[in-house]
Amino acid sequence: MKLATNPSIGVLLLNLGGPDALSAVRPFLYNLFSDRDIIRLGPAFLQKPLACLIAALRAGKTRAAYARIGGKSPIREITLNQASALERELNSLTSDAQSSTFRVFVGMRYWHPLFEDVIKEIHIQGIEKLMVLSLYPHYSVATTGSSLSYLKNVLASYPAIKTCEITSWYDHPLYIDALVESINRGLASFSSSLGPPQGWNSERDVHILFSAHSLPKKFVDEGDPYVDHIMATVRAVTARISNPWKLSYQSKSGPVAWLEPSTEQMLEDMASRGVKNLLVVPISFVSDHIETLYEIDMLYKDMAAGLGMRLERAESLNLSPAFIAALRAIVVQGMKEATWSE
Repeated sequence: MKLATNPSIGVLLLNLGGPDALSAVRPFLYNLFSDRDIIRLGPAFLQKPLACLIAALRAGKTRAAYARIGGKSPIREITLNQASALERELNSLTSDAQSSTFRVFVGMRYWHPLFEDVIKEIHIQGIEKLMVLSLYPHYSVATTGSSLSYLKNVLASYPAIKTCEITSWYDHPLYIDALVESINRGLASFSSSLGPPQGWNSERDVHILFSAHSLPKKFVDEGDPYVDHIMATVRAVTARISNPWKLSYQSKSGPVAWLEPSTEQMLEDMASRGVKNLLVVPISFVSDHIETLYEIDMLYKDMAAGLGMRLERAESLNLSPAFIAALRAIVVQGMKEATWSE
C-alpha cells in the first residue's frame, strides 16, 4: 500500500499518564478524581473540592507504592518510546525514505504531556491532519470516552486541525498476535533452568488469569461495551492457547460497586481449587505502570505465594516489535478509512 507523502499527517497516542516524581502523586490523583467520567463525587460543584480531599487522603499510601517501583510511573517514557518506534515504522512505508511524512505525539489525560500542551505543539508544527489513537484497546466511556471528550474541548481552539479517531482495536489480529507471543513467553518461564519436572505439561499445569482494570459496574449496566470488548480479546487469545483460564478485575477504588470477581478474590478461589502455577496476563494494559509493577508483581505475587501458588506475569506489550507492528497496521487501516492514503 502506498501512503500519500503529506508532511502534515500526525498521529496522537492517548494514554492515562502517571506521576513522573513522588511530588507529582497528589496533583495526579487530583486530576484523576476530578474527572466525572470516571466517578461522580456528589453534585458537579463538589467534584473538585472532593477530588482535592481524596487526593490528600490517598497521597501518602500511593506515594509509598510508587516509591517501591522507582519513585515514578514509567508510563511516560514507555509511551514516548512507543511513539518513536511507531513513527519510524510509519515513515518506512512512505515512497520517499527521506520524507518525514508522519509525526507521532503522546498526550496524557491526567499528567504530562497534557493534551493542551501537545495540541499546541501540533498546531505550531503546522499539522492539519491528526489521527487520534487511543492506547486503551477496549473502549470505555471512563477511559477512551473521557479522553476524547476532553480532547475535543482542547481542539475547539484549533479549528484547522482535522481529526480521525480510532477508539478501539480489541480484536485486531496483530494485537492478538502480540498478546499470544507474550503469553507463550510467560508460559515458558515456568520451565526452570533445571528443566521441567517429570510429567510436566505447561498446557495442563499452568493456569492463566486475565486481569483487566476494573470499572464501576454502573457503566456496564448503562451499556458501556468494555466487558464485551475484554471478552472478545480473551476469546481470540484462548482460541490459540489451550491452558485453563479465568478473568478477573483489578485496581478498583471508591465505595461504588465495581466489576467482579476481583483479582484478589480469584487468587483465593484458584488456590482453593488446587492451582499451583498461575500466569497473570494484564489484558487491558499495553505498558507497564503501577498496576503491573506494584499490584501484580508485588502485591498479588506475595498473596499467591502465601496461598501456595507460584505467580508469574506475562510481559506487558511495551516496545514489543509485534505490538509496534500492530499499532502501525491499526493506524494505516484508520488512514485508509479516513481516505488519508492513496
